[in-house]
Amino acid sequence: MNNERIQQLIRFVQEEPGEPFNVYALAMEYMSSQPAQARQYFDQLLTEHPDYLPTYYHAAALYADADQRDRAAELYEKGIALARAQNNQKTLQELQRAQQAFDDDEDEW
Repeated sequence: MNNERIQQLIRFVQEEPGEPFNVYALAMEYMSSQPAQARQYFDQLLTEHPDYLPTYYHAAALYADADQRDRAAELYEKGIALARAQNNQKTLQELQRAQQAFDDDEDEW
């Protein structure tokens, strides 16, 4: 985690609160070192910018890693539906593969 980059991203969020990419970048910066903080930013995106498609893949994976499997499954489904609605085939395929891996892992429980 790069504290200087985090401070810069926080400034960007403050300067452009309506720009989802800045919040997304901040969430991604926290992803490996502070997943609870990343989850807060992903939740903010899901609430304030539900059509920001990149959120769904990483947010679902984060919830799956935290054993919040129902929430992860819900996010995969919403992301897949949104990718279809936006006609984004690349992201649709990525979400479908991630969901399949998640489902396969779920079957092992």
